[in-house]
Amino acid sequence: MGKMPMPRRHFEERLDSHTKIEKLFIPGPSGALEALLEWNARAPAVALCALVCHPHPVFGGTMHHKVVFRATKAALQAGLAVLRFNFRGAGKSEGEFGEGIGERDDARAALDFLGTRFPKTPVVIIGFSFGAWVGMAVGADDPRVVALVGLGLPGGPEDFAFIRDTRKPKLIIQGTQDIYGPYPEIETVFNSLQEPKRLHWLEGADHFFSGRLDEVQKVIRDFLQQIAKNWD
Repeated sequence: MGKMPMPRRHFEERLDSHTKIEKLFIPGPSGALEALLEWNARAPAVALCALVCHPHPVFGGTMHHKVVFRATKAALQAGLAVLRFNFRGAGKSEGEFGEGIGERDDARAALDFLGTRFPKTPVVIIGFSFGAWVGMAVGADDPRVVALVGLGLPGGPEDFAFIRDTRKPKLIIQGTQDIYGPYPEIETVFNSLQEPKRLHWLEGADHFFSGRLDEVQKVIRDFLQQIAKNWD
């Protein structure tokens, strides 16, 4: 394998806020990973970062998915710097689908990048669906990660056994009509977890939180604001 590319950067500024967007290709274990880094350019310092992981790439999931976008927006509103990226083989990222194992390595590479860009700054991992399964697995054991957010968990207790023992703060947001993470399965997952933890049910919502994304965004933002108080 050849030398991994250095991050390529391009800056844009949103006209409706002080948020800066940096388009990147960061080094990954299977090649360059397409990414977007966003932060408040007027903030005096970054006290906390968020890493957002997207849904299943085989079924069209990318960092531009509407749930990922709303999670990113919530983190920005809470004052965090946010990195979202495409797993290997998704969008313009190099490589091929890694059955979830390779994608965990991608998430670790993204954490490495954040550690270089914002040294010693703690990170919250936020993942939706497949991204929750990947991101929470990585974040449960990585000391750089201080909290976990899982949106639309796809599976049951055995699928998320890796977070049972972590005492990091955890937020799960799930629709009561989610066919990929049914109500009784997610209740069992939640009951198996150590404190601190929170489970927010969206009554009647499906896996994609159709029509409920404003609520999803608010719940994430409020949770992150509480976490951020510990790092001011």
